[in-house]
Amino acid sequence: MITQPSVASFVVRCASLVDVKHTDPVWRITVSHVQGEEEISVASLEEVYEYMKDILNR
Repeated sequence: MITQPSVASFVVRCASLVDVKHTDPVWRITVSHVQGEEEISVASLEEVYEYMKDILNR
């Protein structure tokens, strides 16, 4: 039996936040899983990767 490939689409939005206490930019990153209509907010690209990996392994 041949199965159709699954498609997973993500939208990643990054916003730089101003924080006078830090010299490095502080990021607010929102990741949306299009097919699952799920969305999370994280602070690092590593968290984005982990979220996407979790979705793909379902």
